[in-house]
Amino acid sequence: MYRWGSVGRMAKEDHAQLEASLAAALDGQQLSEAATLCIRGYGPQILGYLNGLLRNEGLADEAFSRFAEDLWKSVGSFRRESSFRTWAYRVAWSAARDVQGEAFRRRGRRLETAEISQLVNEVRESSAAWRKEDAQDKLDKLRAQLTPEEQTLLILRVNRELSWKEVAEVMTTDEVPVDEAALRKRFERVKTRLRKLAEEAGVLGA
Repeated sequence: MYRWGSVGRMAKEDHAQLEASLAAALDGQQLSEAATLCIRGYGPQILGYLNGLLRNEGLADEAFSRFAEDLWKSVGSFRRESSFRTWAYRVAWSAARDVQGEAFRRRGRRLETAEISQLVNEVRESSAAWRKEDAQDKLDKLRAQLTPEEQTLLILRVNRELSWKEVAEVMTTDEVPVDEAALRKRFERVKTRLRKLAEEAGVLGA
């Protein structure tokens, strides 16, 4: 059982162990095993990220289902140029953008196997306590005023403690490459804006 902090941080030794297990599964061409390990191991923090980003439990569940399906289908294409966690967040970020654009519902896609559906439900149930904590976060409503890109930047860098290189890899798309230096500057602007909003709302002192 992996250990989690209140903001979705996995213990470093558990993170290393999970990455090693994923690498072993990939080395053995056990793709289904790798997908299962990822969804069970990283699923809770990714579901927490989607809840924080989308601010809607139904949309977050929809995006998580899409993430699980896409990861299961594409695990064989993972080129191991980053950590498995970084790649998983990139799949989740793509799923979130699709759901926000209503592409997921328009296509009427559904999970194709009972195995994936069971994993999704398992992670949802284990993450129930997180949702309660997130709802109590005093900055929750303020963060909702940020763009999806800004929220993703904050969550990945602050809550999940990804490196700048990892954040850039997650947020890069085929159409829009993301530069680490530009991310750092944007991060500072977002922090300044969020602090101003917090001060105006009385959450922080002047």
